[in-house]
Amino acid sequence: MAKKKQRYSGIGGQAVLEGIMMKNKEQYAVAVRKPNGEIEVEVEHYYGIVHGSKILNIPFVRGIFQFVDSLILGMRSLSFSASFYEDEEAKETAADRVFNKVFKDKAEKVFNGLVMLFSLALAIGIFMVLPYYIISLFEGYIRSASFMAVLEGVLRILIFVGYVLAISLMKDIRRVYMYHGAEHKCINCIEKGAPLTVKEVMRCSKQHKRCGTSFLLFVMLVSVILFFFIRVDNPVYRVLIRIALIPVIAGISYEIIRLAGKSNNILVRIISAPGMWLQGLTTKEPDESMVEVAIAAVEAVFDWKAYLYETFGYEVDDSWLEDTGTKS
Repeated sequence: MAKKKQRYSGIGGQAVLEGIMMKNKEQYAVAVRKPNGEIEVEVEHYYGIVHGSKILNIPFVRGIFQFVDSLILGMRSLSFSASFYEDEEAKETAADRVFNKVFKDKAEKVFNGLVMLFSLALAIGIFMVLPYYIISLFEGYIRSASFMAVLEGVLRILIFVGYVLAISLMKDIRRVYMYHGAEHKCINCIEKGAPLTVKEVMRCSKQHKRCGTSFLLFVMLVSVILFFFIRVDNPVYRVLIRIALIPVIAGISYEIIRLAGKSNNILVRIISAPGMWLQGLTTKEPDESMVEVAIAAVEAVFDWKAYLYETFGYEVDDSWLEDTGTKS
């Protein structure tokens, strides 16, 4: 069989605690390796905050809502995976009882929402506001506003890369990065037209152009460009503009990552290169047990056999799934 060209499948995912979330259209599955070694799979639907709206067809605007949806779905998936590793001996505090009494059956959703908002505010503070304040300390020594803007952008990227490196030293995060690699390998396996077996998945790359890591790096790079051209004199307004432009930055970055995921020309490969490099830090080589979890998540929401037949024109023989080699 001739070498297959990688094709867009439409599926995406996220690594969670000891597991993986895979999403296909409005359906998503979270597969988790439980402490007893079994794989638990939950399948749910998520339609998005503006499901069915024509706004999702508007370039640059749709990315804002897609970003919010990814945060909500990511928090749900993390909450589900973490439920298998909670400390059962932990005692309920008075604050817990009050919180549960006030919000009742919505307590978990409210808590997850508050955690998401806090995390988002913290990220904005660290990656958007902090670099500005640090560079502003040198305002009296550097006269060029353009040079100051470039320095701020470089510092923002360095802080982001430093953060990624720092958390990678944590044991639990390293395992998440390994599951992250398993997620990418599964998608790459499908999109290159290979049967979704542990052997085939392990052969695939742990990096993927549609990765959220690449999206975040695009956010940093786009912010450098926008903040270079959009300037005000008032320090308070400078901070407010940086916060106000975040939806615009997210919208632009989404269109770039969307283009990268569907194209493979030389321009796309060039703009994707920094993100692919950064994924070398946020993905690690998984073991076979992690790949098994990733496959379980994929198969719960995506008929990869039908995809291979429709896209690459061949049917998968079930005997292949027991074979250790590639059928070509």
